[in-house]
Amino acid sequence: MRIQITRYTEIMMKYYKRIYTGCVLLLLIAAGAQAQITEKAEFGKFAITNATIHTVSDGVIENGVVLINGEKIEFVGKNAKITTEYQRINAEGKHLYPGFMDSGTQLGLQEIGAVEVTNDQAELGAYNPHVRAFTAINPSSASIPVTRVNGVTHVISLPVSGRLSGKATLIDLYGYSPDSMAVSPNAGLHLNWPSAQKGGSWDDRSDEKVQEEYEEDLKELNEFWEKAVFYDKMVSAYEEDPSNKEQPDADKKMEAMREVLSGDVPVVISVDRKQDILNAIEWTQKHPDVRFILAGVKEGWRVADEIAESGLPALVATLYTPERDYDNYQRPYQNPGMLHEAGVKVAIATGEVENVRNAPYHAGYAATYGLGKEEALKAITLNAAEIFGVEDKLGSIEAGKQANLFLSDGDPFEPMSQIEQVFIRGYKIPMVSRHTQLNDEYLDRGAESTN
Repeated sequence: MRIQITRYTEIMMKYYKRIYTGCVLLLLIAAGAQAQITEKAEFGKFAITNATIHTVSDGVIENGVVLINGEKIEFVGKNAKITTEYQRINAEGKHLYPGFMDSGTQLGLQEIGAVEVTNDQAELGAYNPHVRAFTAINPSSASIPVTRVNGVTHVISLPVSGRLSGKATLIDLYGYSPDSMAVSPNAGLHLNWPSAQKGGSWDDRSDEKVQEEYEEDLKELNEFWEKAVFYDKMVSAYEEDPSNKEQPDADKKMEAMREVLSGDVPVVISVDRKQDILNAIEWTQKHPDVRFILAGVKEGWRVADEIAESGLPALVATLYTPERDYDNYQRPYQNPGMLHEAGVKVAIATGEVENVRNAPYHAGYAATYGLGKEEALKAITLNAAEIFGVEDKLGSIEAGKQANLFLSDGDPFEPMSQIEQVFIRGYKIPMVSRHTQLNDEYLDRGAESTN
């Protein structure tokens, strides 16, 4: 009898779980639809006149004109001939910037951290080079409009679990499907570097144990890499001349590594501590045909010269606490500037989801603490585009490039400045988000005074 009751309880629990999951999905779909499709974006021809244009690639143009024709920037300069086909936007007293890029997020992959069915940034298993973030992007994420109305028009979104997490994707923050948002579906393979350091004060492992585990993890990584190299050579030989050869068995994980080994897709290595950074650099030098990018590098300032000598770019944030208790609190803010001074190309990567909207302020801190405003602007625009090989499309205001740009009433690195208009791929985006909706809802609640 007890067994029957237990079985009945299990069945009912499964039943209620399915109902709960279904309700959560319906609520999310409804909330997402409301969040993304608040108003229709405008598309066509636009003439932005009298603006102070911060081109990034070619200085600043006062009282300039930018013409947008469809998805592209058609003209940048002065004295343009503007026909009646163009919708004029008088930007007198305003500043025009290229759209900002956050080079490391989980935007579109995670919605509500506490609701498992809304999270798609992690997979089971340690080695998943075949996993593609592109296929999991949720275009109706409520965090996307919140981010883009702050001037961030495109981001790298990447899976984060295991050793090789999967392929990151570069997406525009406007569109109704991953296909319509993708700039580069496979933008980079994410590698979480094995650490030879203790995790913190709570980590009670001995130094010998830490080193032993690091060597085991590195051995496992090297064995997977060598297997991928062998598979690539075997398949390449068959593709070059299949005669008198048996076709190799397909392996989707190894197949996904081929575009990495050829250098077509870079490897983004997340690594923070000094010795780990040095170990990672030494490892990359054993694979000269592969493109590598360092990410995180919280203690990069300690080994800035070594990073510069390696030629590797770095994706960095500024809003985090120092790795060591005795470090100066300013080090996270100073890290981008110290790396740049040593000769490292840096770009901003927040590592956030709902707070990707703060990417401009990461750059602002970096500008104030040594990087300077001009280099900070590059770090969140052109440098980021160059690191991921899309500088022909994004990163600056130039004729022929994709029309990702925004108008601000002041310095966009300062929180009090207002972003007044955003264009993504030529679409004039509604300046509406979940945050503006809540502001409008609660600004005047109609409460009557009882006095």
